[in-house]
Amino acid sequence: MNVFVAGGAGAVGTRLIPRLVEAGHAVVATTRSPAKVRAIEEMGARGVVVDGLDRTAVERAVQDARPEVVIHQLTALSGPVDLRRFDRFFALTNRLRTEGLDHLLAAARAVGARRFLAQSFAGWPYAREGAAVKTEEDRLDPDPPKPQRQTLAAIRYLEDAVTGADDVQGLALRYGGFYGPGNVLGRGGQMVEQVRRRRVPIVGDGAGVWSFLHIEDAAGATVAAVGAGAPGVYNVVDDEPAPVSEWLPYLAETLGAKPPRR
Repeated sequence: MNVFVAGGAGAVGTRLIPRLVEAGHAVVATTRSPAKVRAIEEMGARGVVVDGLDRTAVERAVQDARPEVVIHQLTALSGPVDLRRFDRFFALTNRLRTEGLDHLLAAARAVGARRFLAQSFAGWPYAREGAAVKTEEDRLDPDPPKPQRQTLAAIRYLEDAVTGADDVQGLALRYGGFYGPGNVLGRGGQMVEQVRRRRVPIVGDGAGVWSFLHIEDAAGATVAAVGAGAPGVYNVVDDEPAPVSEWLPYLAETLGAKPPRR
């Protein structure tokens, strides 16, 4: 199939493109940086420079590609999350989840694409109620902490728009917390180095549960969703949700670091 990947030079995109090509798909992938086009093409895709917030540029690129499947992987993230300025940290990504999504979804529908996949997130967006481990049936937080409200609103907007489209099969893929090469939770990653330096403490009893996802598994699941799965929301995580009190000391031990502070 013809597949259009918006955000082909990001953490998921660079793993996704080779898998799509290997599966026999013809891939067109976007990047904001002209310097990254060559890397995309070396993976077997056709690279195009597009600003995801430029409606005209998005429409032109999608019309030229004539895709059957469109994949939204647009983010603007680097380094560990700034918890004190959460919404500010995610501000551009939130625009890509709303304005950028609108441009891409409209372009996909205009060319008759049959499936539309979009990156979402599994973890803190859930309501702080009930069981610690959540499913797709659990609701998102109706009253998030003030510093996270804009970000959760953008996630909710993305999921509602994608799954509510009536002329395209829309799937929102809620990825877990990424780990693996090139990520903050990977060799040399910023969070790994913070754990090594004991700068990531266990707060309270450490009962907060994290669901992780290896970056290669994120790409694999996305390839699977290109041709399978009913429209809707999917949690894409590993099968071992872990409380902070377990995974953080284990990570420190694996790194040969001292136990995290409490």
